Amino acid sequence: MITDPPLLTVRRNFPRPTADQVAAFAGCQTGHAVDAMSGGGALDGQIKSIGGVKPFCGVAVPAGDGPADNLATFGALSIARPGDVIVSATGGFKGVAVIGDLLLGMMKNSGCAAFVTDGFVRDVVGLRGVGLPCYAAGVTPNSPVRNGPGTVGLPVMVGGTMVGPGDIVLGDEDGVVVVPYARIDEVIERLAVVRAAEAELEAKVKAGLKMPDFIQNRIDAGLFNEID
Repeated sequence: MITDPPLLTVRRNFPRPTADQVAAFAGCQTGHAVDAMSGGGALDGQIKSIGGVKPFCGVAVPAGDGPADNLATFGALSIARPGDVIVSATGGFKGVAVIGDLLLGMMKNSGCAAFVTDGFVRDVVGLRGVGLPCYAAGVTPNSPVRNGPGTVGLPVMVGGTMVGPGDIVLGDEDGVVVVPYARIDEVIERLAVVRAAEAELEAKVKAGLKMPDFIQNRIDAGLFNEID
């Protein structure tokens, strides 16, 4: 480039879900949220809780860090509000850690709900001591630089899923799911249907169900091609 790019491009004021919208996802299983979105929305399965599984739910503040850098994560922390989830995109870079226990501690002190990255983290013992949910693709002792360029509050791709500012992010033992801001009300409405269907099927399984009707009906209709 002929001229150097700005260290950070920051969108501070973006639309946010209401407190009631966020509360509607409190305690929601990630699998239920995925079903309410017709089977999508989960980050890559490699992104798991580091330092112990701690379910969470909050509002996404995306940080476009890029490989080997974490300046944008600090930028995201500077605009984060209590209950926010900082989501760092590294392009899946595995060479260095995006954060360690000290930066996670600063996030906790700022009231963040969790930290999520497609990169690596470090200081697992310290992360466990901080107690804030931390989801990452792996662990390495290597440390990043803070040079930029990067983005804050703009959409990023993390774990094969686009994460926008103001999206709702939730995580549990199964992984991390993103509910796009534009679909929040739709997903809340469908969650009630999903939960009811899950509860009904669960009761049937406990009562001895061997095959659900929606599969048995296909078998009976001859939709399976049987060969000798």
